[in-house]
Amino acid sequence: MTIKTKATKPTATTNGESPSRQIDARIEQLGDWRGKMLSNLRALIHQADPGIVEEWKWAKPKSPGTPVFSHGGIICTGETYKSVVKLTFARGASLPDHRAFSTSALKATPGARSISMRGMQSTRKPSRR
Repeated sequence: MTIKTKATKPTATTNGESPSRQIDARIEQLGDWRGKMLSNLRALIHQADPGIVEEWKWAKPKSPGTPVFSHGGIICTGETYKSVVKLTFARGASLPDHRAFSTSALKATPGARSISMRGMQSTRKPSRR
């Protein structure tokens, strides 16, 4: 798969790396279900729109930044937290079934909607076969 990236201004937190490489590094850094989920969602986004451009935005000294997927403007962001991976769609309210999306914590971004995915941990003990 060919991934398009948008050039970003190098900063102390980006080390001049391409946005795609920064997203790769974030997935590797997570090293758990969140990294796998972000990787799978990234692949689905590119499958849905091969013209997607990857960006890395909002990096600050205490925040590594956020993966952003764009095509003529921001489509969505891919955020990772301790217990959730979240896609926030910049214009989610304009989607046909926008009621299926959460609006919590998005009061500062009118029109945005998000989908949160939580990790699934098995409570079953492995069988001894």
